[in-house]
Amino acid sequence: MTQVEAARQGKITDEMRVVAEREKRPVAFISEGLKNGTIVIPVNRLRRGKYALGIGAGLATKVNANIGSSSDEISLETELEKLRAAIDAGADTVMDLSTGGDIDAIRDGVIQASTVPVGSVPIYGAAITAVRSKRAMVEMTEDEIFGSIERHLKSGIDFVTVHCGVTRSAIERLKQCGRLTDVVSRGGSFMLEWMYYNDKENPLYSRYDDLLEMARSYDATLSLGDGLRPGSLADATDLLQVSELVVLGELVKRAQTAAVQVMVEGPGHVPLNEIEANVLMEKKMCGDAPFYVLGPLVTDVSAGYDHIAGAIGGAVAAAAGADFLCYVTPSEHLRLPDSKDVREGVIASRIAAHAADIVKRIPGAAEWDRSMSEARKALDWKRMLDLAIDPERASKLRESSHPQDATLCTMCGEYCAMKKVKGVLGPKQ
Repeated sequence: MTQVEAARQGKITDEMRVVAEREKRPVAFISEGLKNGTIVIPVNRLRRGKYALGIGAGLATKVNANIGSSSDEISLETELEKLRAAIDAGADTVMDLSTGGDIDAIRDGVIQASTVPVGSVPIYGAAITAVRSKRAMVEMTEDEIFGSIERHLKSGIDFVTVHCGVTRSAIERLKQCGRLTDVVSRGGSFMLEWMYYNDKENPLYSRYDDLLEMARSYDATLSLGDGLRPGSLADATDLLQVSELVVLGELVKRAQTAAVQVMVEGPGHVPLNEIEANVLMEKKMCGDAPFYVLGPLVTDVSAGYDHIAGAIGGAVAAAAGADFLCYVTPSEHLRLPDSKDVREGVIASRIAAHAADIVKRIPGAAEWDRSMSEARKALDWKRMLDLAIDPERASKLRESSHPQDATLCTMCGEYCAMKKVKGVLGPKQ
């Protein structure tokens, strides 16, 4: 029985209870969200009960960290190091996007070591299998595509990105729309090439019912990929992006009817003033399904600092109603991230998520900030460091300075406003 089926039958699962406790929400609130498709709990039935996590309306904004090998950098140990860095920094989920080496072994290693839900993009495996068997990527068969998805689900993957909304009509639209950066999604480009070469419809769309049955059997969550997302501000909110979203809205309804958990992925590069409209559009067209956004990046020129551009966009998107932020690291657009990049990306997105949760009045969000302010007023450094979103970095910065008065810091020293005003407001000696 899937989480959705249980909710519709009025049954409360262990996962619903775990999520309710974590979110400080009544379990009936979680059940109702599952029933109407506004909440998902991405936990494969093979890992059931272990790492229950809720994503969706009324819940804290979650953060995902992408890890994975490439053809240039292949090491399971490196990916496990990134996994540990992501979890230590507070990532709610990770996605293994490996394309180099023994990708099945890397994925299995990540799943076994992870203490959070794990996602993947199975189309990568199908394409790589075709290439390694001395065929062109476009010669992968429909059965190989679905076989790759099933392998991922059998391994325990909790949610899969599937590019079902990239249909044949997108090829002509792409030729006509004059996009600056064309298609930047790897999965989206794979499907476009496959359809063009084979002169056939995207099998993830034409055989969507088969995909739904497969996902339902594992109670895995489908993450409907935005294969036509804008890769530059110039392409944001264009016809190609919106037309794919229309298709995804239809597919969301079919998934919900089939009792399959589903969320929708969102755009990458979007000007600040268009982010809220993008979120509202997705929510309206996709029946308030959980929205999973990459960034969004609010400028194209922040190479080396894309985690900051992504955090700015993520805060605006989440405040407007996005539910799930895919982190961006400092090495985005430049190279494969290392564990340090992973940590910085997670922290930046967590700051964005928390800033939005204050706006959304998520239980406990504002209280955290109030506790920090109380500690600052009391000059309670230990408590301040403990309450920091990254206690490790905050502690190192504090320890690197040597104030003359240990109760103060080297920014203001004896001129500390908190200490001076305390003398004014306190009782006269």
